[in-house]
Amino acid sequence: MRNRTKRYTAGVLLTLLLTLALSACGGNQNSAAPGHNAAGNAQASAAGNSTETTEEAKDEGTLTVYLNDFDDIIADMFEQATGYKVNLVTGNGAELMSRIEAEKGNPHWDVIWADMMPSINALGEQGQLLEGWTPNNEANLTETYRSYVPGNQAYYPTGAHAAGVIVYNTNKFSEDQAPKTWADFAKPEYKGLIATADPAIAAPAYPFVARFFEQSGMDGGKELFDSWFNNGLRVYPKNPQVVQALSSGEVSIAALQESNAYSMLTAGEPIDIVWPEEGAPASVRVAAIQKDTKNPNAAKAFIEFLLDPNTQQQLVDQGEEAYFEPSVSGAKPKENRDPNAKLVAADAAWAAEHEAEIKQWFADKAVK
Repeated sequence: MRNRTKRYTAGVLLTLLLTLALSACGGNQNSAAPGHNAAGNAQASAAGNSTETTEEAKDEGTLTVYLNDFDDIIADMFEQATGYKVNLVTGNGAELMSRIEAEKGNPHWDVIWADMMPSINALGEQGQLLEGWTPNNEANLTETYRSYVPGNQAYYPTGAHAAGVIVYNTNKFSEDQAPKTWADFAKPEYKGLIATADPAIAAPAYPFVARFFEQSGMDGGKELFDSWFNNGLRVYPKNPQVVQALSSGEVSIAALQESNAYSMLTAGEPIDIVWPEEGAPASVRVAAIQKDTKNPNAAKAFIEFLLDPNTQQQLVDQGEEAYFEPSVSGAKPKENRDPNAKLVAADAAWAAEHEAEIKQWFADKAVK
């Protein structure tokens, strides 16, 4: 009897232990399943949807935007709309590109937003930009500006302005006497009176000269600008210096960036603006994200903010660089901007490939 009791007790204990073990195994399987599925979902997201995984990433600090030295109102606009803090680093085209080159091994920037599509295209070719990302509001882009988005989606256009329109002093020339085409800059009656900005320094100035080189080929571009140089072309570092030269009477005709031209007109300066029928070379303003940005959410939000028609309209209405053609539907340019203004842009890849060569040639020829 005592032995049977021992066997019975042992059997109950064994059954109890097996039940507990099975329950534990069942519990482990149930608790492991969600973890397994989550891991699988994360892997699937990483493989098929980079936006999802990026949104899960945490931003590490304040968004740093490298920007041409104007339109710094964008920082307050963006912060008020999204809550993200922005650190703006401004400068001319040469300064911004020098910073980026110096920081190549340790970039300090998250986003670059500047009037130099060829140079930013080159950054993409060097593998420095985030690729393959589509903003949620990309559909806002008009057909023209959608064509400027590269195949790798390394940057997005936020508008374009004339890198140069023809401006002339109305005290020196009547409307009939003023130049009508870019080739007219070589006419003898304008000798020593014409000016432009330096393509190696001013961000819009390289897209200006690049358009002529691309359109006519390297030899044709050199021939055109040689005719200007032979006619006494003066080259100033940036467009504001061209404005000063026009105001002082040092020159009477210029290829001048359009916001500067309209600002002179609005200020009552004795100048008028000619939009050549063949078109004004365009400086397309684009925004791009540094590929290893530590603030991916803020960076993407910034690009999407720039592609919002309300943002672009506010930049038209209040921005320092207010004269431009918006890149999205729903935003309109300044009312006093010529409604027939024709912009023609150089191909970004071509202009990037020949940038160093053209800038060097121009520098060798220019008399500053």
